Amino acid sequence: MSKYDIIVLGSGPGGYVTAIRASQLGFKTAIVEKENLGGVCLNWGCIPTKALLKSAQVFEYLKHAEDYGLKVKEAEHDFDAVVKRSRGVAEGMSKGVQFLMKKNKIDVINGYGTLKPGKKVDVDGTEYSADHIIIATGARSRELPSLPQDGKKVIGYREAMTLPEQPKKMIVVGSGAIGVEFAYFYNSMGTEVTIVEYLPNIVPVEDEDVSKQLERSFKKSGINIMTSAEVTKVDTSGDGVKATVKTAKGEEVLEADIILSAVGIKTNIENIGLEDVGIVVDRDKILVNSFYQTNIPGYYAIGDVTPGQALAHVASAEGILCVEKIAGQHVEALDYGNIPGCTYATPEIASVGLTEKQAKEKGYEVKIGKFPFSASGKASAGGNKDGFVKVIFDAKYGEWLGCHMIGAGVTDMIAEAVVARKLETTGHEVLKAVHPHPTMSEAVMEAVAAAYDEVIHI
Repeated sequence: MSKYDIIVLGSGPGGYVTAIRASQLGFKTAIVEKENLGGVCLNWGCIPTKALLKSAQVFEYLKHAEDYGLKVKEAEHDFDAVVKRSRGVAEGMSKGVQFLMKKNKIDVINGYGTLKPGKKVDVDGTEYSADHIIIATGARSRELPSLPQDGKKVIGYREAMTLPEQPKKMIVVGSGAIGVEFAYFYNSMGTEVTIVEYLPNIVPVEDEDVSKQLERSFKKSGINIMTSAEVTKVDTSGDGVKATVKTAKGEEVLEADIILSAVGIKTNIENIGLEDVGIVVDRDKILVNSFYQTNIPGYYAIGDVTPGQALAHVASAEGILCVEKIAGQHVEALDYGNIPGCTYATPEIASVGLTEKQAKEKGYEVKIGKFPFSASGKASAGGNKDGFVKVIFDAKYGEWLGCHMIGAGVTDMIAEAVVARKLETTGHEVLKAVHPHPTMSEAVMEAVAAAYDEVIHI
């Protein structure tokens, strides 16, 4: 039986990052993976979807070339080539993880791993033992009873990335990050898209101003949006699919070629031996303490299988903290109130901290600042004037409570707010930090100035 200091179960952005940090700290480390290194994120999620979205964005630029004083005879797209490029990007990233495993002398064990008592892992009949076992098995597309996925007419995000042909009509059920990103992609490619969202606003976890702006931008792009709506029945017996949608006005039947179910995720915790080991689970989440220890000594869990936000960067951060704690380092528990969230449609969305509604519900007296990209020189020059930066400060102490952005490139801007909040920066300190002009990022400074009645450019 092979013996390790640490075995990591799963090689997504939680698992492989954890394994690398463990190796850096001097632990003899192995990682178990049943499919491809990089997990869902690199192979079927974060990375290949961004490749699809970039193709859509370039195609949109081509279609609007005249807006930039350029002439293109006719913009055309090759759907198969777009998908092929996306797969190529994913394969390249997965090979990059293979290289990182070799570089860091991490043993890769290919196969399906199950936990055993006594700090052991069984991989397709072969047992391995370790002083510490870290569960990082991630999650998959969640299915609703009224919307069972058949992989052909009712699909999840995985099938949406590799459809053999582009559908003429698509219904997207759910308007979180996955739903709106695919809605944007397929709409840009020429598919007629309808979003069905159960809650009153699309991207419902975002600040309401952001939700309303995205709805305006999407409708302008030709995406149909139904909020406060629920798919109650699906008929796949014909050539396409018929969805019965319940709204406040009654029932409506929508017809399409394909329905994309984007109603969240389900953790991969079945059949991995949790019951055999005695690890406590609450619904579909493994319960852990602040340093990701389960109730059974020697067993840990990070990423989507735990109660924190199901985001790649959260899984990576949790894994690093977990192994640093195992190594005896002094580490602080992760601040889940300062985790940025990003959505990569056009316009992009990025946010961190409290929404305006949440801040007021918590009893804060707030200062709100908002700067529209329509007043930004860089946004005007780039032809991307939709959106804004919105900031929320505690009026009493100047604490930066929240930052919410929608517009071109904002996912690359949100880190300023994350770092500033981590350092407990006040609004006045942000104002005195000179921002370069012309940039999209100066909209952050302008929004802060607006909160303190010092804004210059609006």
